[in-house]
Amino acid sequence: MEPAGIVSYGAYVPRYRITPEEIGKVWGTDGAAMGQGLNIVRKSVPAPDEDTITISTEALRTALIRGRIDPQEIGALYIGSESHPYAVKPSATVVAQAVGATPNLTAADFEFACKAGTAAIQTCLGLVGAGMVRYGVAIGSDTSQGAPGDALEYSASAGGAALVIGRERVIARVLHTLSYTTDTPDFWRREGQRYPSHGGRFTGEPAFFRHVTECARRIMERAGTTPKDYAHVVFHQPNGKFPPRVGRQLGFNEEQMKRGLVTPYIGNTYSAAALLGLANVLDTARPADRILVVGYGSGAGSDAFDLQTTEEIAHYDRSYGTAVESYLRNGVELPYAVYAKFRGKIHMGDS
Repeated sequence: MEPAGIVSYGAYVPRYRITPEEIGKVWGTDGAAMGQGLNIVRKSVPAPDEDTITISTEALRTALIRGRIDPQEIGALYIGSESHPYAVKPSATVVAQAVGATPNLTAADFEFACKAGTAAIQTCLGLVGAGMVRYGVAIGSDTSQGAPGDALEYSASAGGAALVIGRERVIARVLHTLSYTTDTPDFWRREGQRYPSHGGRFTGEPAFFRHVTECARRIMERAGTTPKDYAHVVFHQPNGKFPPRVGRQLGFNEEQMKRGLVTPYIGNTYSAAALLGLANVLDTARPADRILVVGYGSGAGSDAFDLQTTEEIAHYDRSYGTAVESYLRNGVELPYAVYAKFRGKIHMGDS
């Protein structure tokens, strides 16, 4: 049988945006300098009626229509996120019901900071590869926040991407996957805390750079490849500065990294970041393109995927839905007051 791979995909990013300059004006800081330091032009902001569930549903609907997939043939659906709407109640069941995939499937929510979406991909690859399900759905979706005035507020944004994993009409084969995991407490939020905490510069080294570098090197060693063998590379992107730096350290050039870098235009979408970068690559990929994807999640771990597109991608219907590039270039900018209202940063009394 054909090896498991991506048979369809979809993406969704809320339409609203806010710039670092607008955030900085409120807190008396140089927002422009902050944006330049993070390499973020603006970030996405979910509307009051948007959350991880609605974003996941929109992305998955696009994937199902593009791939002409009957939702009743989905055997597994997993949503990776660190901003599920409910502390107790799964997001995955709501999304499955919304697209018509219930009741004959297994569903669950995944958590592992920003790599929950890539962990879901690996789980679906295992189930499909074992012949237990025909199609597995892996979604990365987030609407994360940063505390008012914190550095995270300049980058934490919203978006989602859905990948359908299967063995039929595969548009991108997964040739290898590998993970690198340690206990590195660089980012956390305890139960009951409204906003996450982070270790400042510690989140870069030894957290992000150590895990992404090691995971990338090890999967290329397993695959017998070097950076020059890849048409595209996608890294997790907590900001727009870290991915180009780690890419250069590994030996990739700007052209290889260009399509996979989406954070400068929509901010850090957390569990969706690497998946949205991959979706942007797939939007223009040609047959036989080799793609390296390396996700990262605080806490800490990295998942890597060595992919190669097939001839099927030339016949795949990418005309339906919104291309990722359109999300990157378009949007409606908000003043800080409206942004704060949308994100629930204003609390009335004890409510």
